[in-house]
Amino acid sequence: MGYKDVYNDWLFWADEKTKVELLSLHDEKDIEDRFYKDLEFGTAGLRGIMGAGTNRMNRYTVARASRGFADYLHHTFPEELERGVVIAYDSRNHSREFAVEAASVLTAAGIPVRIFKELEPIPVLSFSVKHFHALGGIVVTASHNPPEYNGYKVYGPDGGQLVPSKADVLTSYVEAVKDLSHIDDRGNESLLSWLDQDVVDLFIDAAFRQSYYKGNPPPLSIVYTPLHGSGNRPVRKILAKAGFRDVKVVKEQELPDGNFPTVKSPNPENEEALTLGIRLGEKEGADIVIGTDPDSDRIGAAVRNGDRFTLITGNQMGALLTYFLCSTRKERLTAASTLVKTVVTGELGADIARDFHVQVVEVLTGFKYIGEKISRWKEDGSHDFLFGYEESYGYLTGTHAQDKDAVVTAMVICEMAACFKEKGLTLTDVLKKLYEKYGYFYDKSVSYTLKGLEGQKKIRSIMEQARALDVKQLFLSITVVEDFEKGIGDLPKENVLKYHLKEGGWMAIRPSGTEPKIKFYYSLKGKNEEEATELFRKYKAVWEKQFGLEG
Repeated sequence: MGYKDVYNDWLFWADEKTKVELLSLHDEKDIEDRFYKDLEFGTAGLRGIMGAGTNRMNRYTVARASRGFADYLHHTFPEELERGVVIAYDSRNHSREFAVEAASVLTAAGIPVRIFKELEPIPVLSFSVKHFHALGGIVVTASHNPPEYNGYKVYGPDGGQLVPSKADVLTSYVEAVKDLSHIDDRGNESLLSWLDQDVVDLFIDAAFRQSYYKGNPPPLSIVYTPLHGSGNRPVRKILAKAGFRDVKVVKEQELPDGNFPTVKSPNPENEEALTLGIRLGEKEGADIVIGTDPDSDRIGAAVRNGDRFTLITGNQMGALLTYFLCSTRKERLTAASTLVKTVVTGELGADIARDFHVQVVEVLTGFKYIGEKISRWKEDGSHDFLFGYEESYGYLTGTHAQDKDAVVTAMVICEMAACFKEKGLTLTDVLKKLYEKYGYFYDKSVSYTLKGLEGQKKIRSIMEQARALDVKQLFLSITVVEDFEKGIGDLPKENVLKYHLKEGGWMAIRPSGTEPKIKFYYSLKGKNEEEATELFRKYKAVWEKQFGLEG
């Protein structure tokens, strides 16, 4: 059927509220965008704009994914179904509603479900799957996306997101669910149980094992913003347990609100998201400002630098945390100690790790691949997971969870800042020293939003053009081209191109797995900041002209 046929079919069987929404649509392009395809699993599961349609997040697409997940579990774990599934959700509009819908479909299919009474962060869900020895987990969230988005992340028995080999199997079961109008979502109350704060407290205890000061840190003045999300209580709990007494919360952003009224997007990667936190930090004379995204798996920070605050990028924070963890655990490091980073994460942290004789392993984009390494290494004495991170503000130390964890990272960042403050140094001072020792790195990612069917075609065209280009004529400094779609080492095939440069850095191109964007990554090494930033401006301008992405 064409998109208009599917649209008319929904008008026949959907609930009245959905029909009203569909009948209000008068833009043919909008109708096409809602129905020309089904939402697909990407690097972080199912994610899309909320609304009626097969290409939208709504109760029917959630029910379809849940019915497919139930069928997948029946096929994969037929004798272990009593282990069940854990479900969590964040502060986004309809997150609780979608979580309850998922629980209803799963219990109707005979799968026991534990669901949290209140919104909780992703790392709490990851921990809970492991704690209860569940078959898997679901989190209803769209992470740091704008307010109109929501999503559905699926986790395996190890507490990590499903990697492609398993997600592809799950997807086949989801795609086999054709009739959205007759999915059984009547639920089974006898198979449903509700989780409370006692589980969260167990998570806090497990995460606290990563504490350096064990509850007695040097003084530090902290401002924290949960950006209207799920991190508020867990982050404050772990900071209190870690011994930090001077913690002020941005009141305007403290309470959950799926409209995220104080920010354009609740993304701690964006400077604007920490504006209110920095304003409060300046007023209160704070040492550091930290902010977590709605599902509290990513964390951003700004640190006092004289009279002002300086934002720390994801790559810079990863490098600082690597240095702090390696230097404070120096006596405990072994030949098996391993740092894991993604192929589009900067090189400074890797260089620091190697200097401490820590192994460095690269994985594809997506924290699920870092989680997969943790699982594999449980029986492999050649690797001992120390730290994993990606440039997009996601970090994990410890194996209490198997996804990025902004809760434990909030504690470690504050302990790190307190440690260096006691030595008379700010985090920007430490970063400067690291650049002096290892060289200056300018790390930046630039995203171009290309929405709808035409945007999808444009993204596909850019990747095809990039593969056909003689890039060594376009950029004389390129020495090696890696096409991950052809397979690199033992990594799964993925639609990523990476260009290594004679200066010691690299560039990469990949479509986003969660948004209608194509992303260009730059990790450029120079003698100093001016040289590296000039390289960035030059390379960015060439790519934009080549693919018509100016402005």
